[in-house]
Amino acid sequence: MTDRPTQDAAAVRIFPPGVPLITIIAGVLLDWIIPINSGFEVPPIARYLVGGGIIVGAVALFGFWSVRTMRSTGQSENPYKPTTEIVERGPFRITRNPMYLQMVLVCLGFAILLSNIWVLILTPLCALALHFLVILPEEAYLESKFGADYLEYKRRVRRWI
Repeated sequence: MTDRPTQDAAAVRIFPPGVPLITIIAGVLLDWIIPINSGFEVPPIARYLVGGGIIVGAVALFGFWSVRTMRSTGQSENPYKPTTEIVERGPFRITRNPMYLQMVLVCLGFAILLSNIWVLILTPLCALALHFLVILPEEAYLESKFGADYLEYKRRVRRWI
């Protein structure tokens, strides 16, 4: 019997961008099947400005900036690829998981934009799924690979915000 080579990547169990996508789609479908009336009406322009602003801000600040920062180190933002160094610049000074924070904020933005209570209710489940199925395996991988350096980074920078 031969030993399987260990893969130099986090044991992430799901495709991370799929989690917020499923959250939003499920919320829209649930709202269609079992609508929840919030009890107050927000003018569409306010919903579009606030929800859209959250989406655009999250994608710009925590999405594009994070990807650009990762790629500037020669690394991929893909969690299934090896991590060669701990990135502590850009948005990674604010949060250890800017791309996952962006995904949760996008769900929140869509909940507001669509005035969809279901998306709002499902957003914490999105965060929990990302936490347990993506972030914890990534952290275990980084701790085993970088040891004390990663533990020190974890001490200085919060997981979310």
